[in-house]
Amino acid sequence: MVKTISVIGLGYIGLPTAAIFASRRFKVIGVDVNRHAVDTVNRGKVHIVEPDLDMLVQAAVAAGNLKAVTMPEPSDVFLIAVPTPFKGDHEPDLRHIEAVSRNLAPVLKSGDLVILESTSPVGTTEQLANWLAAARPDLTFPQTHGDTSDIRIAYCPERVLPGHVVRELVQNDRVIGGLSARCSNEAAALYKSFVEGDCVITTARTAEMCKLTENSFRDVNIAFANELSIICDSLDINVWELIRLANRHPRVNILQPGPGVGGHCIAVDPWFIVSKTPERARLIRTAREVNDGKPHWVIDKIRAAVASVEKPTIACLGLSFKPNIDDLRESPALEIALDLCGKNWGEVLLVEPYIEKLPDSFELHKNARLVSSTEALERADIIVLLVDHAQFKDLKVPLTLHPLVIDTRGMVAG
Repeated sequence: MVKTISVIGLGYIGLPTAAIFASRRFKVIGVDVNRHAVDTVNRGKVHIVEPDLDMLVQAAVAAGNLKAVTMPEPSDVFLIAVPTPFKGDHEPDLRHIEAVSRNLAPVLKSGDLVILESTSPVGTTEQLANWLAAARPDLTFPQTHGDTSDIRIAYCPERVLPGHVVRELVQNDRVIGGLSARCSNEAAALYKSFVEGDCVITTARTAEMCKLTENSFRDVNIAFANELSIICDSLDINVWELIRLANRHPRVNILQPGPGVGGHCIAVDPWFIVSKTPERARLIRTAREVNDGKPHWVIDKIRAAVASVEKPTIACLGLSFKPNIDDLRESPALEIALDLCGKNWGEVLLVEPYIEKLPDSFELHKNARLVSSTEALERADIIVLLVDHAQFKDLKVPLTLHPLVIDTRGMVAG
């Protein structure tokens, strides 16, 4: 019987997951190497912006069902939700998962269930099992002992939208891939304690590939819209009007273009497929290259605008990777802002209502300041709309009147 659940990684997925399990009266231990995150959670507060999460965490901590620590402690279940970035030429970087396996191994006991939630290249769950087995030769693992193993291991990726995480963790279907039938069944039983959607069982490799496929599908479709916007710009066509017209076809649903693609999932996951099958993933690679190239196209648009203004003040509206959240991971808006600061064309005013200070990456750029939207509109010679935050939609009229607006989201031009 599961009494204690450890969630390793208290980020945008781990903390909501921990809070939801705690709301079901499990004893939950949140584990994170970030002391600030740990201390914040233990005060019943949150260190990330996500609707309704603050109330869940406060209630769970107050009830004694959630605590946070910096190193794993004995539990019945361990959920791993740590970052999986890439390195070099888009090669998967599994160092965080490997570090978790080293820290987790000493506290494992017979009967424990280990679930990897981090988006990962195909084969990562098996690699995790091998790392754990090497560290604990006194225990048996499913890759060698199947259903009779001491430790059960499964893969279960999240599939939620930032800004809706709490609701979607509960309502969305989950794909669960164990390294044996027993691993899958135990993991499914655990998730069914709060998941209202279906818990669908498959193999670990198929579950890993499912997550990558979902985000690669979206990436390819976004790439079509982004490439279309570049083509339309060269032909003097309003791409947003064009898409509205094309989408009146009953079998056409073109997405909206933007300054690129961000977030830890869509901007990263397709490269995991490419890394495994580089000669075969031609369309997926091309889509990634189109989306990765869009921020450079935006910079070129700003360069052309700068040529008409002497020592301009440039305002960038938005730094997060999508509207109405504080998540800056892989954000094309952030990439554009940093690149722009490095050009030293003039003062750069940065408007991001969901952060209180600029990331450390701006530390060396003395021409950059975080300001209010009011100051940005009053002082800027050139405005670059990068994120369509709800707050910015109230600025539509003054933006329409401004002589130089580069609108990457169609909020004004659309």
